[in-house]
Amino acid sequence: MFQPKIPTMPQPSGLVTPPAVVQPTTITPGTPAPAPAAAPEPSRPVVQLTPGTAVALVGAGTAVVLVVGTVLVSLLLAVAVTSASVAVCAVVLRSLIASDGKRR
Repeated sequence: MFQPKIPTMPQPSGLVTPPAVVQPTTITPGTPAPAPAAAPEPSRPVVQLTPGTAVALVGAGTAVVLVVGTVLVSLLLAVAVTSASVAVCAVVLRSLIASDGKRR
């Protein structure tokens, strides 16, 4: 029952053909390929960075960093306030349970 069963190799069904033999071919040099044509002009204009756009980009990047930082700090503050309130609740409940045990 616990001995492995080794599968037997099934007999091939149908005709078995030998692999085809590939004959080598000779390469004859032909005419040389034509030279590539000049690259076409880009259809989009190239963006040039002027001092005004650089200041705008720096301002936008600073605004994004400030907004993301504000959101992350507010999330951290929310977690801190929640954990502090849970700790206060735990201390109050512990005190109530301890005082209830002393009265009996």
